[in-house]
Amino acid sequence: MSDFAKIRAAVIGTGFIGTVHVQALRRLGVDVRGVLGSSLKRGQERAQTMSVARAYDSLEDLLADENIDVVHVTTPNHAHYSQVKSILGAGKHVICEKPLAMTSAESAEMVDLANASGKVAAVCYNIRFYPLNQQAHGMVQAGDLGDIRFVTGHYHQDWLAKPSDWNWRLESEIGGALRSVGDIGTHWVDLTSFVTGLKAASVMAELVTFIPKRQKPLGSVETFTSGTGETESRPIDTDDAAMILIRYENGARGVMSTSQVNMGRKNSLQWDIAGAKATAAWDSENPDHLFIGHRDGPNQTLMRDFTLMNRPGVAAATLPPGHVEGFADSFFNFFRAIYADVLAGGRQPTSTWATFEDGHYEMRFCDAVVKSASESRWVDLSEI
Repeated sequence: MSDFAKIRAAVIGTGFIGTVHVQALRRLGVDVRGVLGSSLKRGQERAQTMSVARAYDSLEDLLADENIDVVHVTTPNHAHYSQVKSILGAGKHVICEKPLAMTSAESAEMVDLANASGKVAAVCYNIRFYPLNQQAHGMVQAGDLGDIRFVTGHYHQDWLAKPSDWNWRLESEIGGALRSVGDIGTHWVDLTSFVTGLKAASVMAELVTFIPKRQKPLGSVETFTSGTGETESRPIDTDDAAMILIRYENGARGVMSTSQVNMGRKNSLQWDIAGAKATAAWDSENPDHLFIGHRDGPNQTLMRDFTLMNRPGVAAATLPPGHVEGFADSFFNFFRAIYADVLAGGRQPTSTWATFEDGHYEMRFCDAVVKSASESRWVDLSEI
């Protein structure tokens, strides 16, 4: 039995992503003591389905449990701010789903609270922990790509491509002013920032809502599923897609797009990073291969193989070469890194998981995007 079995965790939220958290923790050997659902009935039903012993009645009930060391927050975005504040105030470690908050003002306060708490406080940008993204991060740090010049890519999905598709993220009062950018777009922003080591200095953005009215089911709908039964027509004020130009602090440039209405794209995050020496590129729908491009020699495709990878890549890899590491494995790799730091008493110098400071940067990026789109101009993040 690993030392992780000594750590006791609870998960707030029992939908698709909350279930993913529970499954990854179980695989890691962490003691998952209970879950908190949107209602006690919902929590009890999901706890039984996931074979979790306890369903908490309320957040106060959970936080009063002295047997809980770490709390995972997988609730809708509007709940993150108040829940995380309460968790840190109760002296527990916290892992919060992205985006960290609804606004950069909220996330700034959360950073201060996290720093003052002395607890591990992480944002769930799990895509960093596909091993070849760690590999690419190490390559940039080693200078293998040279000075970074141009960063391009997208995050495209199709799960909200029809007027009949519905999810709580469509409601701005619950999900925030940005949808495609705030949801999947912050994954791309965080990942490319992690790989390159660069932060955006300013942005120019256009937001598009292709489906201005949708049919909201009168019953509940879980993420990536379709509702049934009666519906009501609802106007939509969040972005189906976005196009964003980026100026980085070192003078590099970037272009990204997000979309939740691209038919056939289930979960396509792509990045292409061009440096003065070489280019690297990665695609989440083909996660075990990293493209490495050269001007004066043959291009390469690096298969995820720990006998060929650098130290950061090897540290994140779990399965043998040829056994594809995918979405669920990225959570396992991420939580393995987080819980090692919980055992160590805090974040270690070599740790690569996203901090609340990283989450605050993504919220500043989002606020700048909203401002740019509304004012049709370049917006410096220093304005936020």
